[in-house]
Amino acid sequence: MRADVIPISILTGFLGSGKTTILGHLLRQSAFSRTAVIINEFGEVGLDHELVEASEDSFIELKTGCLCCKIRSDLAQTLQDMLQRRDDGKCPPFDRIVIETSGLADPAPILQTLMTDTTIGGRLVLGGVVATVDSVTGASTLQREDISQKQVAIADAIVLTKLDLNGPAQPALLRRLAELNAAAPVLSADRGKIHSQCLFSAGPYDPHAKSLDVNSWLAQERHSHARHDADIQAFTVVRNEPIAAVTLTLFLETLAEHCGADLLRLKGIVNVAESPDRPAVIHGVQHVFHAPAWLKRWPSDDRRSRIVFITRRVRERWVEALLEAIGAEVADASVAA
Repeated sequence: MRADVIPISILTGFLGSGKTTILGHLLRQSAFSRTAVIINEFGEVGLDHELVEASEDSFIELKTGCLCCKIRSDLAQTLQDMLQRRDDGKCPPFDRIVIETSGLADPAPILQTLMTDTTIGGRLVLGGVVATVDSVTGASTLQREDISQKQVAIADAIVLTKLDLNGPAQPALLRRLAELNAAAPVLSADRGKIHSQCLFSAGPYDPHAKSLDVNSWLAQERHSHARHDADIQAFTVVRNEPIAAVTLTLFLETLAEHCGADLLRLKGIVNVAESPDRPAVIHGVQHVFHAPAWLKRWPSDDRRSRIVFITRRVRERWVEALLEAIGAEVADASVAA
């Protein structure tokens, strides 16, 4: 992995849930400097008066040292242009990118672009998905809008907004969020204010151990066996013994072939038998999987493989049985050889 690899985070959430307000506050924080922001809607609150007046083809340098632009027709091309400007010294030397999605957008295609586009491969790595939820209307939105459910289900962290209008989050809303995504921590924004490190510090992208908080990233201790949504379920597969590289490859290929759109999100850290000292970080969204990223070292003494699944109508028992069956078949083939 290149030493200048840049983590890229996704800020998603339904219409009116406060994404743009949060970004507006983040852009005024010194800790948010050296960040490039890509937006594909401005919402009701502008991020900066200069941005509203800017053409869609402009990259705007902000006073905080951030770079900002509106997404154009092709996300990969926008990212490639930003990286080229950074390499040429024509913009602030950002070391993080945040994409704000449209409120009606499924974030999965963005994740798929990051996983598959060869023009940005090796330069960018997924740093986490954050979903905003309006505490006033969130419960009814989640009941009514399938896309809102998906935005919450694939998030690494959930941020409740507009608590100043509605008081503490209602238990019914918190239960619903837990049903959709038991693994994600639920944070609160105070009138849109939240520290950038609370949102965008997740993801073990390493090249120099900048981020190795695997427990926080996977949040496996938060996994609950309580009742999940009837369709959407989150669970963690844990293996104490190393997994053979061919087993992992066949496992992911089979998931992609048979689960497709019902595999909403997969992320994990894997102890690969052939590389015991360098764990593999894996990401998957629906039928698309990113090539494993190899950390330089284990972040702790815990060397178990831990893979978090967020699925629709794909059950934990089936996934466990699939991994066991493929592992046994690979072991038998190895003995026979």
